[in-house]
Amino acid sequence: MSATLFSANQTHSTSRPLAERLRPQTLDAVIGQTHLLGPDGLLRKQLEQGQCGNMILYGPPGCGKTTLARLVANHIDARFTPLSAIFSGVGDLKSIFAMARQNLEAGKKTILFVDEIHRFNKAQQDAFLPVMEDGTITLIGATTENPSFALNNALLSRLSVHTLHRLSREELTHLLTTVLDDPDVTVTIDPDAQGAMVAIADGDARALIGMVEALNHMPELDVTGETLPKLLHHRPMQHDKSDDGHYNLLSALHKSVRASDVDASLYWLARAFQGGEDPCIIARRMTRMASEDIGLAAPQALSICLDAWNAYERLGSPEGELALAQALIYLASAPKSNAAYTALKAAMETARDTGSLPPQMHSVNAPIRWMKDQGYAHNYQYDHNDPDGFSGQNHFPADCLRQEFYTPSQRGFEKDIAHRLAEWAKLRQGKTNTDE
Repeated sequence: MSATLFSANQTHSTSRPLAERLRPQTLDAVIGQTHLLGPDGLLRKQLEQGQCGNMILYGPPGCGKTTLARLVANHIDARFTPLSAIFSGVGDLKSIFAMARQNLEAGKKTILFVDEIHRFNKAQQDAFLPVMEDGTITLIGATTENPSFALNNALLSRLSVHTLHRLSREELTHLLTTVLDDPDVTVTIDPDAQGAMVAIADGDARALIGMVEALNHMPELDVTGETLPKLLHHRPMQHDKSDDGHYNLLSALHKSVRASDVDASLYWLARAFQGGEDPCIIARRMTRMASEDIGLAAPQALSICLDAWNAYERLGSPEGELALAQALIYLASAPKSNAAYTALKAAMETARDTGSLPPQMHSVNAPIRWMKDQGYAHNYQYDHNDPDGFSGQNHFPADCLRQEFYTPSQRGFEKDIAHRLAEWAKLRQGKTNTDE
């Protein structure tokens, strides 16, 4: 479920954009985002308790990030100060911080809303830290980029991240029906044209309202499915997406590769190209496939994907698309293994369960005499000195039982790895029995 930008309780003024005039004024007026704003929504519960911490609103364009930030400010009776990271710098932040201190002295909180916060560099992001900690401002950042990658750790550790979802087809349809009922909207749009507009909007409420506004300013008062492409010729009509079409297409591509279906993989790749998907997004997904689904069964798959990605960035379209197709054929026809994926997942779970166990003394270097005197590196067995090139020494923490995370498949190169690990297991067992 996703938030729309519609509210029925608005005053009408043609001097403002339609999306701004129809912006919700209360939490209850927001359609969707029930995981945040529903009766059991985390954000609603916090606001009802008078709590509003620093946060990041993460989601695609047109899902209601700005609207939600404004509603949060209204709900806690704070001054709402919007800022775009694209056009602002540290100097602008200092002026806002000074104003926020004055507001605080007057008993008024300030919510600083930073749109596209991922555009700020590390130094600019660090500027928020002291004023967040002393309560001068409450920061609400909006981003379409993954916060884990887009924000530095110091800032991210002081924020809660709320994920907003794109609008469903049903929500967009409801939004369009309600917008067309607005007194300032005089254009008539038939059902076929409405369905096409919902598909074109692709989960973006702002885009959908923008289309209505554009049509409302045209002399053509009756829009049909036949006339719509001519009236909105500047929008990409060829990408016939619906609901989660963007993600479904990439998912179909991924699953076709995983199923070793070369022809279906090429079909979905062609659909992606024709639909206007960013080839770099496709290359990123293919690189993920190489690690997640092929792994060490064909270890060169990762390099092939990275080379194809690099080739596309150097050649551009359409020549670079052939490099991606070539890599995709390799992925689909390669032996498959998710052993590395499952091994890492199991290792992560054990690492969380065992906490901060220290390594054994023999696993740690002793570069100075004091460390040697303390026992560091004591009894370390240098594997290259062993006749087998394998000491079998245990390097798990002393209080952690040995684990077997990685179970290679019997496919491709992993078959050789499986044989090698089996030989080492026998050697380790024999050396352990000898030590005993």
